[in-house]
Amino acid sequence: MPDSLSPTPDLPPPPFRLLSGAALFLDFDGTLAPIADTPDSVTVDEGLLDLLRLLRDRLNGRLAIVSGRSVATLRELGFDEFLLAGTHGLEFAQPGGAVDAPARLPAIDEAEAAFNAFAADKAGVLVERKTISVGLHFRGAPQWGVEAGDIAADLAQRLGLSVQPGKMLYELRPGGADKGSAVQTLMQQAPMQNGIPIFIGDDVTDEEGFAAARDLGGSGILVGPPRSTCASFSLEQVAAVRHYLMQGAADLG
Repeated sequence: MPDSLSPTPDLPPPPFRLLSGAALFLDFDGTLAPIADTPDSVTVDEGLLDLLRLLRDRLNGRLAIVSGRSVATLRELGFDEFLLAGTHGLEFAQPGGAVDAPARLPAIDEAEAAFNAFAADKAGVLVERKTISVGLHFRGAPQWGVEAGDIAADLAQRLGLSVQPGKMLYELRPGGADKGSAVQTLMQQAPMQNGIPIFIGDDVTDEEGFAAARDLGGSGILVGPPRSTCASFSLEQVAAVRHYLMQGAADLG
């Protein structure tokens, strides 16, 4: 997480004019869709996809989904025609194009086996297999959160992996990338390179994205309760994000 977090977490709502000329980076879980009890229970409605298509077109293509989810999962959710950065910046894909990602490491398979063994007798603890990473969720059993963190840290040290904490989960993945590096990479390429980066997200994993957007002359928008953050603006919840994007798209028309 970036060191330079705002000491004053009370932030104003973003002005709609912020989207004019934006290169818009959107987190998914907790930003475009409410966080669900299990990763598989999240769905994307056609209204959201239509809104994002409209925004993308009015921003001359400058819209990307930047998520901890894999590109494959994002496409299964309906985002195939969008610019995607998955697994916290380890994977990239142009709309409908091939996925640029590292190979799955044997260490990830070993970590997944250890996570499965840990979760086997713990109701509510879930293992999420991703393309090149693996997550351990304890939203349904928060009493196991400390032990989940301990096993994730131990496996990361032993297997040479990175731990990515999230909301009620720990993910093990290769190092060398985060949502901030995803922003930096995409801002060097068409169509994002001619815009002002605006990153909207809710989780601590989005702080690097906020920081990168700020450092490149843009800003971040935090979704959810106030906290110390690199973001400059805030929106209360997922519904507020959709309202903001809808009004922003209308103003861009």
